[in-house]
Amino acid sequence: MLKEAVPQISRALVLSDLGDSISAPQLEELEHAAHSLGVKLLVRDIRTADDLPAAFDAGARARAEGLLPTADTILAVHQKRVVELAARHRLPGMYPYRIAVDAGGLMAYISRTPSLQARSAFYVDKILKGAKPGDLPVEQPTKFELVINLKTAKALGLTIPPSLLQRADQVIE
Repeated sequence: MLKEAVPQISRALVLSDLGDSISAPQLEELEHAAHSLGVKLLVRDIRTADDLPAAFDAGARARAEGLLPTADTILAVHQKRVVELAARHRLPGMYPYRIAVDAGGLMAYISRTPSLQARSAFYVDKILKGAKPGDLPVEQPTKFELVINLKTAKALGLTIPPSLLQRADQVIE
C-alpha cells in the first residue's frame, strides 16, 4: 500500500528491534514484498529511543523515500517520536499502529483490536475452565483496518490514489 501511495518509491527505511523475537518474521515478509515491488529496504536496528535520530539520518543519507516501522515494543512505546522524525525527514510511512496515524503518520494497516480482544477473552475463559493452552488452536487476525491521514499526505505533497482511498476504513482530513 505504501508503494501504491508513493509509486516512485525505490528505497524504504525499516525500523526494527532486531533483538525482539517478533522482528524476524516481520522483516522476512517485508523483504519478500519489497523484492516483488523492486523496493530496497534499509533496515536499522532500534534498541532504544536514542537510536532513532541516527537511523533517520542514515535513511536520509541512503535517500530513503518511505518508512516502514515494524510492530516491536520499543517502536510502539516511541511511535510519537518516530512520527515526528518521519515528518522532519519528509518520509511517508506505513505504520503498524493506528495511533501513529492519529499523531500525523501517513497510513496504518492494522488488525482490528476489538475482534482480537474478544478472541483473547475466549481463550482466557477456556484456560480458566481447565483447557491446556498448548491444546488450543493458534489463530491469526482476519479483520484489518486501513487508516489514511490526508493532512499528512498534503504536507508531503502526495496525492493518494482514489483506489487506495476507496479501500480505507477511515480517512483523516
